[in-house]
Amino acid sequence: MTIQALMQQIGTQARAASVAMAKATTAQKNQALETIADMLLADKAALQTANEQDLTAGQAKGLDAALLDRLALNDHRIQSMAEGLRQIASLPDPIGEITDLRYRPSGIQVGRMRVSLGVIGIIYESRPNVTADAAGLCLKAGNATILRGGSEAIHSNQAIARCIQQGLEAVGLPHTAVQVIETTDRAAVGELLRMKQCVDVIVPRGGKGLIERVTQEAQIPVIKHLDGICHVYIDDKADIDKAVAVAFNAKTQRYGTCNTMETLLVARSVAAEVLPLLAAQYAAEGVELRGCETTCQLLSAAQPASEEDWMTEYLAPVLSIRVVDDVDQAIVHIRQYSSQHTDSIVTEDWSCAQRFLHEVDSSSVMVNASTRFADGFEYGLGAEIGISTDKIHARGPVGLEGLTSQKFIVLGDGHIRQ
Repeated sequence: MTIQALMQQIGTQARAASVAMAKATTAQKNQALETIADMLLADKAALQTANEQDLTAGQAKGLDAALLDRLALNDHRIQSMAEGLRQIASLPDPIGEITDLRYRPSGIQVGRMRVSLGVIGIIYESRPNVTADAAGLCLKAGNATILRGGSEAIHSNQAIARCIQQGLEAVGLPHTAVQVIETTDRAAVGELLRMKQCVDVIVPRGGKGLIERVTQEAQIPVIKHLDGICHVYIDDKADIDKAVAVAFNAKTQRYGTCNTMETLLVARSVAAEVLPLLAAQYAAEGVELRGCETTCQLLSAAQPASEEDWMTEYLAPVLSIRVVDDVDQAIVHIRQYSSQHTDSIVTEDWSCAQRFLHEVDSSSVMVNASTRFADGFEYGLGAEIGISTDKIHARGPVGLEGLTSQKFIVLGDGHIRQ
Protein backbone atom coordinates (compact mmCIF):
# COMPACT_ATOMS: atom_id res chain seq x y z
CA MET A 1 0.00 0.00 0.00
CA THR A 2 1.33 3.46 -0.85
CA ILE A 3 1.81 6.07 1.88
CA GLN A 4 -1.01 8.12 0.39
CA ALA A 5 -3.39 5.14 0.41
CA LEU A 6 -2.35 4.19 3.96
CA MET A 7 -2.95 7.69 5.29
CA GLN A 8 -6.27 7.96 3.49
CA GLN A 9 -7.38 4.72 5.10
CA ILE A 10 -6.31 5.93 8.54
CA GLY A 11 -8.07 9.26 8.00
CA THR A 12 -11.30 7.67 6.81
CA GLN A 13 -11.34 5.33 9.81
CA ALA A 14 -10.67 8.23 12.19
CA ARG A 15 -13.49 10.31 10.70
CA ALA A 16 -15.96 7.42 11.12
CA ALA A 17 -14.73 6.81 14.69
CA SER A 18 -15.14 10.51 15.57
CA VAL A 19 -18.90 10.16 15.09
CA ALA A 20 -19.05 7.43 17.72
CA MET A 21 -16.74 9.35 20.06
CA ALA A 22 -18.89 12.48 19.88
CA LYS A 23 -21.86 10.39 21.07
CA ALA A 24 -19.97 8.48 23.80
CA THR A 25 -21.24 9.00 27.33
CA THR A 26 -19.08 10.35 30.13
CA ALA A 27 -19.30 7.00 31.89
CA GLN A 28 -18.19 5.17 28.75
CA LYS A 29 -15.20 7.46 28.21
CA ASN A 30 -14.15 7.26 31.84
CA GLN A 31 -14.46 3.49 31.81
CA ALA A 32 -12.29 3.36 28.70
CA LEU A 33 -9.61 5.48 30.38
CA GLU A 34 -9.62 3.30 33.49
CA THR A 35 -9.48 0.13 31.39
CA ILE A 36 -6.56 1.45 29.33
CA ALA A 37 -4.73 2.32 32.55
CA ASP A 38 -5.25 -1.24 33.81
CA MET A 39 -4.01 -2.69 30.53
CA LEU A 40 -0.85 -0.57 30.53
CA LEU A 41 0.03 -1.96 33.94
CA ALA A 42 -0.94 -5.51 33.02
CA ASP A 43 1.15 -5.36 29.83
CA LYS A 44 4.14 -3.70 31.48
CA ALA A 45 6.51 -6.49 30.42
CA ALA A 46 5.42 -6.25 26.77
CA LEU A 47 5.76 -2.46 26.83
CA GLN A 48 9.28 -2.68 28.20
CA THR A 49 10.25 -5.36 25.67
CA ALA A 50 9.09 -3.08 22.85
CA ASN A 51 10.86 -0.15 24.48
CA GLU A 52 14.08 -2.14 24.70
CA GLN A 53 13.98 -2.51 20.90
CA ASP A 54 13.81 1.27 20.58
CA LEU A 55 16.58 1.85 23.11
CA THR A 56 18.85 -0.67 21.39
CA ALA A 57 18.21 0.93 18.00
CA GLY A 58 18.77 4.37 19.51
CA GLN A 59 22.11 3.38 20.98
CA ALA A 60 23.15 1.95 17.61
CA LYS A 61 22.24 5.27 15.96
CA GLY A 62 24.30 7.16 18.52
CA LEU A 63 21.46 8.97 20.32
CA ASP A 64 22.82 10.92 23.28
CA ALA A 65 22.17 9.94 26.89
CA ALA A 66 19.54 12.65 27.46
CA LEU A 67 17.47 11.52 24.48
CA LEU A 68 17.76 7.86 25.48
CA ASP A 69 16.57 8.78 28.97
CA ARG A 70 13.51 10.53 27.54
CA LEU A 71 12.84 7.46 25.44
CA ALA A 72 13.02 4.93 28.29
CA LEU A 73 9.87 3.33 29.74
CA ASN A 74 10.76 2.22 33.26
CA ASP A 75 8.32 0.99 35.90
CA HIS A 76 7.78 4.49 37.28
CA ARG A 77 6.95 6.00 33.87
CA ILE A 78 4.49 3.26 33.02
CA GLN A 79 2.85 3.78 36.41
CA SER A 80 2.75 7.53 35.71
CA MET A 81 1.08 6.94 32.33
CA ALA A 82 -1.62 4.88 34.00
CA GLU A 83 -2.07 7.44 36.77
CA GLY A 84 -2.31 10.23 34.20
CA LEU A 85 -5.17 8.44 32.44
CA ARG A 86 -6.99 7.96 35.74
CA GLN A 87 -6.58 11.68 36.47
CA ILE A 88 -8.09 12.53 33.08
CA ALA A 89 -11.01 10.22 33.90
CA SER A 90 -11.60 12.19 37.10
CA LEU A 91 -11.85 15.53 35.27
CA PRO A 92 -15.26 17.03 34.46
CA ASP A 93 -16.48 16.13 30.97
CA PRO A 94 -16.74 19.34 28.93
CA ILE A 95 -18.88 17.84 26.15
CA GLY A 96 -22.52 18.91 26.16
CA GLU A 97 -22.02 21.76 28.63
CA ILE A 98 -24.47 24.59 27.90
CA THR A 99 -23.50 28.15 28.84
CA ASP A 100 -24.74 31.71 28.33
CA LEU A 101 -28.35 30.63 27.77
CA ARG A 102 -30.41 33.83 27.55
CA TYR A 103 -33.84 34.92 26.38
CA ARG A 104 -33.92 37.26 23.40
CA PRO A 105 -36.64 39.87 22.81
CA SER A 106 -38.19 37.50 20.26
CA GLY A 107 -38.75 34.93 23.03
CA ILE A 108 -36.16 32.39 21.84
CA GLN A 109 -33.35 31.26 24.12
CA VAL A 110 -29.81 31.42 22.69
CA GLY A 111 -26.82 29.74 24.26
CA ARG A 112 -23.68 27.77 23.50
CA MET A 113 -22.99 24.06 23.75
CA ARG A 114 -19.48 22.61 24.00
CA VAL A 115 -18.76 19.96 21.36
CA SER A 116 -15.77 17.86 20.27
CA LEU A 117 -13.48 19.06 17.48
CA GLY A 118 -13.69 15.76 15.57
CA VAL A 119 -10.34 14.31 14.46
CA ILE A 120 -7.09 15.61 15.93
CA GLY A 121 -3.73 14.78 14.37
CA ILE A 122 -0.81 14.91 16.83
CA ILE A 123 2.81 14.88 15.69
CA TYR A 124 5.39 14.48 18.44
CA GLU A 125 8.95 13.40 19.18
CA SER A 126 10.81 11.07 21.52
CA ARG A 127 8.82 10.49 24.70
CA PRO A 128 6.46 7.53 24.26
CA ASN A 129 4.36 8.54 27.28
CA VAL A 130 2.95 11.32 25.06
CA THR A 131 1.08 8.58 23.20
CA ALA A 132 -0.99 7.76 26.27
CA ASP A 133 -1.35 11.36 27.48
CA ALA A 134 -2.49 12.72 24.11
CA ALA A 135 -4.83 9.82 23.41
CA GLY A 136 -6.38 10.14 26.86
CA LEU A 137 -7.09 13.86 26.54
CA CYS A 138 -8.52 13.52 23.04
CA LEU A 139 -10.66 10.57 24.14
CA LYS A 140 -12.14 12.43 27.14
CA ALA A 141 -12.93 15.42 24.91
CA GLY A 142 -14.86 13.15 22.54
CA ASN A 143 -12.38 13.21 19.66
CA ALA A 144 -10.73 10.61 17.49
CA THR A 145 -6.99 11.04 17.13
CA ILE A 146 -4.21 10.11 14.73
CA LEU A 147 -0.81 9.93 16.43
CA ARG A 148 2.52 10.21 14.65
CA GLY A 149 5.38 9.73 17.10
CA GLY A 150 9.09 9.92 16.41
CA SER A 151 10.76 7.04 14.59
CA GLU A 152 13.02 6.46 17.59
CA ALA A 153 9.97 5.36 19.67
CA ILE A 154 8.08 3.40 16.98
CA HIS A 155 7.91 0.05 18.83
CA SER A 156 7.04 1.65 22.18
CA ASN A 157 4.29 3.77 20.64
CA GLN A 158 2.75 0.78 18.87
CA ALA A 159 2.75 -1.27 22.08
CA ILE A 160 1.03 1.56 23.97
CA ALA A 161 -1.47 1.99 21.13
CA ARG A 162 -2.42 -1.69 21.35
CA CYS A 163 -3.34 -1.23 25.02
CA ILE A 164 -5.37 1.87 24.16
CA GLN A 165 -7.24 0.16 21.34
CA GLN A 166 -8.02 -2.89 23.47
CA GLY A 167 -9.37 -0.60 26.19
CA LEU A 168 -11.61 1.20 23.71
CA GLU A 169 -13.02 -2.02 22.32
CA ALA A 170 -13.65 -3.38 25.84
CA VAL A 171 -16.19 -0.61 26.48
CA GLY A 172 -17.78 -0.66 23.05
CA LEU A 173 -15.94 2.23 21.44
CA PRO A 174 -14.20 1.87 18.04
CA HIS A 175 -10.52 0.96 18.33
CA THR A 176 -9.87 3.27 15.36
CA ALA A 177 -10.62 6.25 17.61
CA VAL A 178 -6.89 6.15 18.43
CA GLN A 179 -4.50 5.22 15.64
CA VAL A 180 -0.71 5.34 15.70
CA ILE A 181 0.87 5.71 12.26
CA GLU A 182 3.08 2.64 11.99
CA THR A 183 5.38 3.78 9.21
CA THR A 184 8.46 5.88 9.94
CA ASP A 185 8.40 7.34 6.41
CA ARG A 186 8.46 11.15 6.70
CA ALA A 187 6.07 11.33 3.76
CA ALA A 188 3.31 10.22 6.14
CA VAL A 189 3.61 13.52 8.00
CA GLY A 190 3.18 15.45 4.75
CA GLU A 191 0.06 13.46 3.91
CA LEU A 192 -1.37 14.01 7.39
CA LEU A 193 -0.88 17.76 7.08
CA ARG A 194 -2.92 17.81 3.86
CA MET A 195 -5.84 15.58 4.95
CA LYS A 196 -8.35 18.39 5.45
CA GLN A 197 -11.28 16.12 4.55
CA CYS A 198 -10.44 13.80 7.45
CA VAL A 199 -8.55 15.86 10.06
CA ASP A 200 -9.86 18.95 11.84
CA VAL A 201 -6.83 20.13 13.84
CA ILE A 202 -3.10 19.39 13.96
CA VAL A 203 -1.10 19.62 17.20
CA PRO A 204 2.71 19.45 16.87
CA ARG A 205 4.74 18.68 19.99
CA GLY A 206 8.49 18.81 19.61
CA GLY A 207 11.44 20.91 18.54
CA LYS A 208 11.43 24.12 16.59
CA GLY A 209 12.23 22.35 13.31
CA LEU A 210 9.18 20.10 13.58
CA ILE A 211 6.84 22.95 14.46
CA GLU A 212 8.18 25.14 11.65
CA ARG A 213 7.60 22.34 9.14
CA VAL A 214 4.07 21.72 10.37
CA THR A 215 3.24 25.44 10.32
CA GLN A 216 4.54 25.86 6.76
CA GLU A 217 2.98 22.74 5.23
CA ALA A 218 -0.32 22.27 7.06
CA GLN A 219 -3.55 22.86 5.17
CA ILE A 220 -5.42 22.31 8.44
CA PRO A 221 -5.67 24.60 11.51
CA VAL A 222 -2.67 24.13 13.84
CA ILE A 223 -2.54 24.53 17.65
CA LYS A 224 1.10 25.30 18.48
CA HIS A 225 3.78 27.53 19.90
CA LEU A 226 7.11 28.02 18.20
CA ASP A 227 9.40 29.56 20.85
CA GLY A 228 9.25 30.15 24.57
CA ILE A 229 11.04 33.48 24.93
CA CYS A 230 9.65 34.37 28.35
CA HIS A 231 10.37 37.53 30.35
CA VAL A 232 10.28 38.62 33.97
CA TYR A 233 10.23 42.39 34.58
CA ILE A 234 11.28 43.64 38.02
CA ASP A 235 9.53 46.98 38.53
CA ASP A 236 10.84 49.91 40.56
CA LYS A 237 7.99 49.24 43.01
CA ALA A 238 8.89 45.56 43.45
CA ASP A 239 9.44 43.86 46.77
CA ILE A 240 13.11 42.91 46.40
CA ASP A 241 12.80 39.57 48.22
CA LYS A 242 9.88 38.57 46.02
CA ALA A 243 11.70 39.75 42.91
CA VAL A 244 14.81 37.70 43.66
CA ALA A 245 12.77 34.59 44.46
CA VAL A 246 10.63 34.85 41.31
CA ALA A 247 13.50 35.65 38.93
CA PHE A 248 15.69 32.88 40.36
CA ASN A 249 12.94 30.26 40.17
CA ALA A 250 11.79 31.32 36.70
CA LYS A 251 15.27 30.61 35.32
CA THR A 252 16.68 27.75 37.38
CA GLN A 253 13.75 25.52 38.39
CA ARG A 254 14.16 23.78 35.02
CA TYR A 255 16.20 24.96 32.07
CA GLY A 256 14.79 22.98 29.15
CA THR A 257 11.12 23.99 29.29
CA CYS A 258 9.20 26.44 27.15
CA ASN A 259 8.02 28.43 30.20
CA THR A 260 11.53 29.09 31.56
CA MET A 261 12.54 32.76 31.71
CA GLU A 262 15.09 33.62 29.02
CA THR A 263 15.29 37.40 29.50
CA LEU A 264 15.24 39.38 32.76
CA LEU A 265 14.22 43.05 32.60
CA VAL A 266 15.04 45.27 35.60
CA ALA A 267 13.95 48.85 36.33
CA ARG A 268 16.96 51.16 36.40
CA SER A 269 16.22 52.54 39.89
CA VAL A 270 16.49 49.10 41.54
CA ALA A 271 19.05 47.45 39.26
CA ALA A 272 22.07 48.22 41.47
CA GLU A 273 20.29 46.59 44.41
CA VAL A 274 18.65 43.56 42.84
CA LEU A 275 21.13 42.44 40.17
CA PRO A 276 24.09 41.64 42.48
CA LEU A 277 21.78 39.57 44.70
CA LEU A 278 20.53 37.59 41.71
CA ALA A 279 23.98 37.29 40.14
CA ALA A 280 25.30 35.57 43.27
CA GLN A 281 22.48 33.02 43.17
CA TYR A 282 22.83 32.45 39.43
CA ALA A 283 26.58 31.97 39.82
CA ALA A 284 25.97 29.23 42.38
CA GLU A 285 23.85 27.44 39.77
CA GLY A 286 26.35 27.96 36.94
CA VAL A 287 24.09 30.30 34.94
CA GLU A 288 25.90 32.32 32.27
CA LEU A 289 24.81 35.98 32.19
CA ARG A 290 24.65 38.13 29.06
CA GLY A 291 23.65 41.72 29.59
CA CYS A 292 23.17 45.20 28.23
CA GLU A 293 25.84 47.87 28.84
CA THR A 294 24.39 48.88 32.23
CA THR A 295 24.14 45.24 33.33
CA CYS A 296 27.80 44.64 32.43
CA GLN A 297 28.80 47.72 34.44
CA LEU A 298 26.95 46.39 37.48
CA LEU A 299 27.97 42.74 37.12
CA SER A 300 31.59 41.87 36.30
CA ALA A 301 30.56 38.29 35.46
CA ALA A 302 28.14 39.38 32.71
CA GLN A 303 29.18 39.22 29.06
CA PRO A 304 27.82 41.75 26.54
CA ALA A 305 24.51 40.66 25.03
CA SER A 306 24.00 40.75 21.27
CA GLU A 307 20.78 41.60 19.44
CA GLU A 308 20.36 37.88 18.83
CA ASP A 309 20.35 37.17 22.58
CA TRP A 310 17.08 39.07 23.05
CA MET A 311 15.37 36.75 20.56
CA THR A 312 16.92 33.45 21.66
CA GLU A 313 15.25 30.60 23.56
CA TYR A 314 18.32 29.17 25.28
CA LEU A 315 16.75 26.11 26.98
CA ALA A 316 20.01 26.12 28.93
CA PRO A 317 21.67 27.83 31.95
CA VAL A 318 22.09 31.09 30.01
CA LEU A 319 20.20 34.31 30.78
CA SER A 320 20.04 37.68 29.03
CA ILE A 321 19.51 40.75 31.23
CA ARG A 322 18.47 44.26 30.25
CA VAL A 323 18.09 47.32 32.45
CA VAL A 324 15.12 49.46 31.37
CA ASP A 325 13.91 52.87 32.46
CA ASP A 326 10.42 51.83 33.55
CA VAL A 327 7.41 49.65 32.80
CA ASP A 328 6.84 51.47 29.49
CA GLN A 329 10.25 50.47 28.18
CA ALA A 330 9.79 46.94 29.55
CA ILE A 331 6.52 46.55 27.63
CA VAL A 332 8.13 47.91 24.45
CA HIS A 333 10.94 45.35 24.79
CA ILE A 334 8.48 42.51 25.37
CA ARG A 335 6.36 43.56 22.37
CA GLN A 336 9.46 43.46 20.19
CA TYR A 337 11.08 40.24 21.39
CA SER A 338 8.53 38.10 23.24
CA SER A 339 7.23 34.94 21.58
CA GLN A 340 3.88 35.65 23.31
CA HIS A 341 4.22 32.59 25.52
CA THR A 342 4.56 33.82 29.13
CA ASP A 343 5.65 37.14 30.62
CA SER A 344 5.61 38.26 34.26
CA ILE A 345 5.94 41.47 36.27
CA VAL A 346 7.10 41.76 39.88
CA THR A 347 5.62 44.86 41.49
CA GLU A 348 3.67 46.10 44.52
CA ASP A 349 2.01 48.82 42.43
CA TRP A 350 -1.37 47.41 41.41
CA SER A 351 -2.05 50.05 38.77
CA CYS A 352 1.29 49.17 37.14
CA ALA A 353 0.41 45.48 37.35
CA GLN A 354 -2.94 46.18 35.67
CA ARG A 355 -1.19 48.01 32.83
CA PHE A 356 1.13 45.05 32.34
CA LEU A 357 -1.81 42.60 32.33
CA HIS A 358 -3.69 44.66 29.74
CA GLU A 359 -0.83 45.71 27.47
CA VAL A 360 1.35 42.58 27.29
CA ASP A 361 -0.20 40.35 24.62
CA SER A 362 1.02 36.88 25.59
CA SER A 363 -0.87 33.65 26.15
CA SER A 364 -0.06 33.86 29.88
CA VAL A 365 0.62 37.15 31.69
CA MET A 366 1.53 37.04 35.37
CA VAL A 367 1.96 39.30 38.39
CA ASN A 368 4.42 38.39 41.15
CA ALA A 369 4.72 34.78 39.98
CA SER A 370 7.31 32.63 38.24
CA THR A 371 6.80 31.93 34.54
CA ARG A 372 7.25 28.24 35.39
CA PHE A 373 3.59 28.19 36.48
CA ALA A 374 2.47 28.36 32.83
CA ASP A 375 1.40 24.73 32.77
CA GLY A 376 -1.89 22.89 32.40
CA PHE A 377 -1.56 21.03 35.69
CA GLU A 378 -0.65 24.21 37.62
CA TYR A 379 -3.61 26.02 36.03
CA GLY A 380 -6.01 23.35 37.25
CA LEU A 381 -6.64 21.88 33.80
CA GLY A 382 -5.60 18.45 35.06
CA ALA A 383 -3.34 17.89 32.08
CA GLU A 384 -2.37 19.58 28.84
CA ILE A 385 -1.68 18.54 25.28
CA GLY A 386 0.63 21.51 24.73
CA ILE A 387 0.86 25.29 24.84
CA SER A 388 -0.73 27.53 22.23
CA THR A 389 0.49 31.03 21.41
CA ASP A 390 -2.02 31.32 18.56
CA LYS A 391 -5.06 33.56 18.81
CA ILE A 392 -7.62 30.93 17.89
CA HIS A 393 -10.01 29.31 20.37
CA ALA A 394 -7.19 27.64 22.34
CA ARG A 395 -4.52 29.91 23.84
CA GLY A 396 -2.06 29.10 26.61
CA PRO A 397 -2.01 25.59 28.11
CA VAL A 398 -4.39 23.41 26.08
CA GLY A 399 -6.42 21.06 28.25
CA LEU A 400 -9.74 19.35 27.66
CA GLU A 401 -11.60 22.57 26.88
CA GLY A 402 -8.98 23.50 24.28
CA LEU A 403 -9.72 20.22 22.48
CA THR A 404 -13.35 21.22 22.06
CA SER A 405 -15.32 23.93 20.29
CA GLN A 406 -18.70 25.55 20.85
CA LYS A 407 -21.82 25.77 18.76
CA PHE A 408 -24.81 28.05 19.21
CA ILE A 409 -28.03 26.41 20.28
CA VAL A 410 -31.48 27.99 20.04
CA LEU A 411 -34.49 26.89 22.10
CA GLY A 412 -37.93 27.95 20.99
CA ASP A 413 -41.59 26.94 21.26
CA GLY A 414 -42.85 27.33 17.74
CA HIS A 415 -41.24 30.74 17.38
CA ILE A 416 -41.17 32.29 13.91
CA ARG A 417 -39.30 35.38 12.83
CA GLN A 418 -41.56 38.35 12.06
